[in-house]
Amino acid sequence: MKKGWKVTLIILGALLALVLVGPFLVPVPLLKDTRPLETLVEPGGGFTEINGLKVYYRIAGEGDPAFILLHGFGASTFSWREVMDPLSDYGLVIAYDRPAFGFTERPLDWAEENPYSQESNIALLLGLLDRFQIKQAILVGNSAGGTLATAFTLEHPDRVRALIQVDAAVYQTIPDSPLLTWLFNTPQMDHLGPLVARRIAGGQGDAFLQSAWYDIDKLASQPEIMEGYRRPLMVENWDKALWAYTQAARSPGLEDRLDEIQVPTLVISGAEDEIVPLENSLRLADAIPGAALSVIENCGHLPQEECPQAFMQAIDSFLSTFSEVHHE
Repeated sequence: MKKGWKVTLIILGALLALVLVGPFLVPVPLLKDTRPLETLVEPGGGFTEINGLKVYYRIAGEGDPAFILLHGFGASTFSWREVMDPLSDYGLVIAYDRPAFGFTERPLDWAEENPYSQESNIALLLGLLDRFQIKQAILVGNSAGGTLATAFTLEHPDRVRALIQVDAAVYQTIPDSPLLTWLFNTPQMDHLGPLVARRIAGGQGDAFLQSAWYDIDKLASQPEIMEGYRRPLMVENWDKALWAYTQAARSPGLEDRLDEIQVPTLVISGAEDEIVPLENSLRLADAIPGAALSVIENCGHLPQEECPQAFMQAIDSFLSTFSEVHHE
């Protein structure tokens, strides 16, 4: 009997050792084909320091109103390339890369708040408005950028002039799981996390972008688009930063507060969006008091890229309701 217990303890000890030590035995090779940031950034953009972070941004136009463009997961300022100039006919337009994406600095160590958290993203957006002396902005958020735009509007309603939600991922919530949060932040997962993040650089990343478009042939005919999304994946430590972003992800819990939004709001959705289904955008428009809705047919998750003319028509119509906003 004693011998049986001894064998059982030995087996359990071996299994525990495997769980605790095994992940560290998995090799995590250094990233290949990374390049200096200055060789990756294309002309027309710039950097500014906000809250101690070196932030990459692109700017067009001038004056009032001011538009702030917030990209989604896996995207960057690149995703706004088709509509920045048309929007600049109205006023100032600023797109910037959120931490973990594009060419914004990717810190791996921090003393206080995780720079990839929603709270830090809200503080960063506030700092950007202050940096460019913008009292009120029209926030345009796509996908996860729409979630940030919503959270910021609820936190700082006095700094938001209007809200434009583009296939916003407000209802694509992450399950709150203390166990999962603990697991993601263990040393073992810290070691393996970059390998998980690197999967986005391969076929999974390409497949995700393809699923964001309705007209796959249109995407395939423009290989420079895929290249534009892959380019930030040559920045040093992008994989570790993306894993840190994943560790910081929490459900923002915005669904029950949408009726607090009092600024003019437009909800835009591609009718064929496979990432944020149309019904979620319909639900969002219904939940925000007085929100306008525009559904773009034959369009996917990225209407500002796939259907820029229809996208601008929706925005032009929405902005025409502002007596003080004029199209040049």
